[in-house]
Amino acid sequence: MSFTTGGLFLNESVAVARLHVDGEAWEQTMLRAMEQSATSLPKAASNRRTLREITNRLRTLTSEERHFLLSEADRTDQQALLWLTTCRAYRFVREFALEVIRERHLSYQFDLPLESFDILFEAKAEWDENLAKLSTSTRKKLRQVLFRMMREAGIITSENRIQTAILSPRLKAMLEDQNPGELALFPGIVMDGV
Repeated sequence: MSFTTGGLFLNESVAVARLHVDGEAWEQTMLRAMEQSATSLPKAASNRRTLREITNRLRTLTSEERHFLLSEADRTDQQALLWLTTCRAYRFVREFALEVIRERHLSYQFDLPLESFDILFEAKAEWDENLAKLSTSTRKKLRQVLFRMMREAGIITSENRIQTAILSPRLKAMLEDQNPGELALFPGIVMDGV
C-alpha cells in the first residue's frame, strides 16, 4: 500500500521506462533516473519515493508491453498500461478494480462514491492485519490517490462516474494473448468471443 504519493505518473513513467535496459535490475534504472532527474520534484526524498513507486509499477511490464508503451501506444493506451501496472503492483487496487468497479459497471451503477473504497477497505482489513493497522489519515490519502489515478487513467470521470475503457485493438490483443483475465480490470472491455 505504498501508493500514497502522486497519481498515475504518466510522463515520469514513460521517461523512466525509456531509461531501462532489458535485463537490468530496476533498482539500477531508478538510480539512473535519479541522476538524470527524471522527475521534476525538488526534494531528493520526494524524488526517490516517487521513482521507487514508478519502478515498482513498471517492473510488472513485459518487454513487449514496455516496448509498446514507448514506441506504439498513444496517450490513451499509455494510461491503460499504467493502470494495469498499478493493478499488478497492488493487490488492493486490483481487487478494487474487479470487486467494485467491474461489478458496479456490470450492474449499470456507474457512480463510484468515495465510500466504495471505505467499504472494501473495511472488508479486507478484517482479514489483513497490515490493512487494519493503517491510520485513518493514511487510508484517506490512499483513497484520494486511488481516485486520482482512476481519473488520470480514464477509468472514471472527474465526477467519479465509471466509464467504459478504451483500448486499441493492438493493446487488447496483447493482453488477451498474455493474460485475458486482466481485461476485466478495464470497465466494459470483454474478451473476443465472450
